[in-house]
Amino acid sequence: MNNMTVKETRVCKMWRVEDKYIGSLQELLILQARVGSVLKADRNQYADLGYCVTSVYFDDYNNTSYMDTINGIAIRRKYRIRIYNGSLKTIKLEIKDKKYNRVSKKSQLITEEELRLLLLGRTINCNKYDADNPIAMFNLAIIKRGIRPKVVVEYDRKAYIYQPGNVRITFDRNIRMSNQISCFGTNQISYNYLDEPNDILEVKYDDFLPRFIAQILESGNMIQTSYSKYMLSRERNIRECQQKM
Repeated sequence: MNNMTVKETRVCKMWRVEDKYIGSLQELLILQARVGSVLKADRNQYADLGYCVTSVYFDDYNNTSYMDTINGIAIRRKYRIRIYNGSLKTIKLEIKDKKYNRVSKKSQLITEEELRLLLLGRTINCNKYDADNPIAMFNLAIIKRGIRPKVVVEYDRKAYIYQPGNVRITFDRNIRMSNQISCFGTNQISYNYLDEPNDILEVKYDDFLPRFIAQILESGNMIQTSYSKYMLSRERNIRECQQKM
């Protein structure tokens, strides 16, 4: 079990810009080479190729998060729990709010025991009930809206940062999903890869994107998109369930 006892809460009250782009693998590799030549790689990289991100997403009885994404609702919310490189050493409970192309995120570290309770649809202890406490918000959504884990999403990420403007550029590849919720965080889980496009560029920043970075990212064939890993993974999950019926 994870013996972590110290809680860390991170609340991003600023609405950050989050732009997403899709293109061919060759185009993304060219852009990554450009970015990597001038920006520093995220210090949390596990290896030269980056690191692995695994998230289990929650939704309510009405699949509100899923339907809001499908319908292009400008203001929406997602509930998830995230780990890195398949390890339960760091487990983040996160609530991500989206308003058009801007996002705000609240996160808090939880223990493995708390993770397993949440996966069962049970609430966990909360020492502070306020509007900025992600655990309080998560518990409330479980009680009032009946949110439950719906799908596991995993991908490989290479990230670069630039401090002025709090810029973060990520290249996500090999996006895959699993409906084996109970196996989250174990090596028993198996995945199915999403259909194309399966590579995505994300550009995140606070108030401004430095001009030289915008110039580096210029590519005539890149297409801005509202790509949602969660929505596409749910669609794949639904198709698989229908095929088994």
